Amino acid sequence: MSTVELKNVTKFYDQTVRAVTEANLTIEDKEFVVLVGPSGCGKSTVLRMIAGLEDITEGEILIDGKVVNDVPPKERDIAMVFQNYALYPHMTVFENMAFGLKLRKIPKAEIKQRVDHAARLLDISDYLDRRPKALSGGQRQRVAVGRAIVRKPKVFLFDEPLSNLDAKLRVQTRIEINRLHKQLQTTMVYVTHDQVEAMTMGSKIVVLKDGYIQQVDRPLELYYNPVNRFVAGFIGSPAMNFFKGTLTSDQNTAYHSNLLNFDLTAEIGQKLKPYTGKKLILGLRPEDLLSGPQIKPNSLILKETIKVDVVEPVGNEIYVYFSDGEQSHCMRTPSQQEFRPDDQIQLGINPQRLYFFDPDNDAR
Repeated sequence: MSTVELKNVTKFYDQTVRAVTEANLTIEDKEFVVLVGPSGCGKSTVLRMIAGLEDITEGEILIDGKVVNDVPPKERDIAMVFQNYALYPHMTVFENMAFGLKLRKIPKAEIKQRVDHAARLLDISDYLDRRPKALSGGQRQRVAVGRAIVRKPKVFLFDEPLSNLDAKLRVQTRIEINRLHKQLQTTMVYVTHDQVEAMTMGSKIVVLKDGYIQQVDRPLELYYNPVNRFVAGFIGSPAMNFFKGTLTSDQNTAYHSNLLNFDLTAEIGQKLKPYTGKKLILGLRPEDLLSGPQIKPNSLILKETIKVDVVEPVGNEIYVYFSDGEQSHCMRTPSQQEFRPDDQIQLGINPQRLYFFDPDNDAR
């Protein structure tokens, strides 16, 4: 068993700056949990508190049911992979990976066996005699991961390990880390600011903002059922569109904003009846704005056409941007459709994917 539990964990810096507030989180054995959020949200602080590199101001951290608040990092049986690799430049790859084991006085034969095994897992067996300066960024990152693997820790911690890699290497390395998790069957906690990384890697995602945990859930559950406007806007690329408008009720319940004016179905109107006459923020994901053949008989149809501002072909999809006078919005469509700037187009909306938020507290 390799479980990690945070109970009401709070962290202050200099007794005034609150970095993390009352964090409660359970990481089960063999889970791959990703902490995600914008810079300064507290995700790396949480990771460093689990590792023992940061003291806890309030609360408890438990590993396998044991409180470790006062246990030094080296006794927590945790391995951490950093953003900057932290390799010794004068040592070979083998020596870098074996260094921690030598300090523990592990027998030489076992050290060799562990290093060779990790090198095979990471496909770096051919580089064991090289020094870090002779390796690419992706290879150095694999060496850093290998150094963690040989320790056979209870928990792996990753602190934005792919930030220094180019886009292609990031994709390749995150696939390797996912594959590694399946092979090792151990608990992993991974920090990133990139929500695409979070969605593709985590079996469970923890979304943080300003030191508070906003939502903990499976990736697709976060995507389709965000609890508030922040989670809805942070998870997904391109981001969810938000429109400021009002619900009205005459013959039909309708939604009116600077750009979107459309009637709701009777079923949706009945659910939203208590909010009639009130201001609400409508969230729509880019793929739920529809045009041309995407518009289905049950789609909600806008009463006015919209003017195309910018068109971005990205291969199998096209991003179409338009403005409501305050901010830009995005529609994602198949590349078979053609759009040009200044086109006036008719839009529909997927009625199953309407997200309404309270403008006072951003709650859904």
